[in-house]
Amino acid sequence: MDFTPTEEQAAARDLAARIFGDLSTHERLTAAGTGSDAELWKELCAAGLVAAVEDIGLLGLVLLLEEQGRTTAQVPFAASCVYGLLAVSAHGSPEQRERLLPGIADGTVVVAGAISGSRSRSGEAAGAGPAREGAPGKLTGVVPAVPWLRDATHVLVADDLCRLWLVRTAEAAASEPVELTAPWSAGRLTLDGTPGEALGAAGAYDDVLATARTAFAGLQAGVCAGSLARAVEYTNAREQFGRPLAAKQGVQLRAADAHMDAEAIRVTAYEAAWRRDEGLRYATHALTASWWASEAGQRVVHTGQHLHGGAGADLEHPVHRHFLWGRQLDAYLGCGGEVLQELGELIVDEEVET
Repeated sequence: MDFTPTEEQAAARDLAARIFGDLSTHERLTAAGTGSDAELWKELCAAGLVAAVEDIGLLGLVLLLEEQGRTTAQVPFAASCVYGLLAVSAHGSPEQRERLLPGIADGTVVVAGAISGSRSRSGEAAGAGPAREGAPGKLTGVVPAVPWLRDATHVLVADDLCRLWLVRTAEAAASEPVELTAPWSAGRLTLDGTPGEALGAAGAYDDVLATARTAFAGLQAGVCAGSLARAVEYTNAREQFGRPLAAKQGVQLRAADAHMDAEAIRVTAYEAAWRRDEGLRYATHALTASWWASEAGQRVVHTGQHLHGGAGADLEHPVHRHFLWGRQLDAYLGCGGEVLQELGELIVDEEVET
């Protein structure tokens, strides 16, 4: 394993850090509410960061998402890269790639995803989404919560047989806003004989789901790093009885545990991403990263808020946004027990195959 970024990956990461740092400020996030920051999204696409993901791979995307997570920047970057650019690049036909990828790269096409969930022993996706109707390519069903639906031109949907379909949001029967824990826009998508465009063949669902788990674990690593950085800054500046809070052993131990958790999330996400880029099996590694991001992620953001003392209870404080993002990603990546069960089943299946 070699997680050292290539020159291209490092350059993209540094550019992303600068753009997110300059534009994703607390004031702009407050003004955006639950919406995305259109100016920031335009800047990211103009800088070529979405397009670059096709070249820098999943590990490069994880590096970029860490920078997004540090600032909790409200743009559909992760969703459109995972469910759009990487999914179409890996599983789209030549015609689909030629038609869709330029728009995804420049931000005029935004793809949201409705394929989160876990695999059952039968191979079906738990809560995957609407079933396919009798008529070819017509989908019917309800997807209860699609993050970034307000911004999306397309939604990647999985049916009950784990086949992938691209649906134009304008052709859906209905969509209505729903509230999440985190301040992202999300919507309830209703399909009623809605036309869908098939994407990929057998196995595409598993690859896209594992890619999504890895990418969102990388995003969680950034959220945790940002939360912890704020806590370190606060406890070093805040004095109690003439000494910084950071000098207290209890604070140091709590911060150290959070740091180790954050590093575990980051390293497991790197490993899963690196294995995908190298063409190796990575489904179990993606589940491992997902488990760490879910279980350890919520511990870290709780610690970040707790170390702020009374200030951490202020809903307007920047650290509270990290807390909300961490808890939402925890829920999105899946219950720890379910993830571990699926991981165990997948390990057994792989051993049987070999």
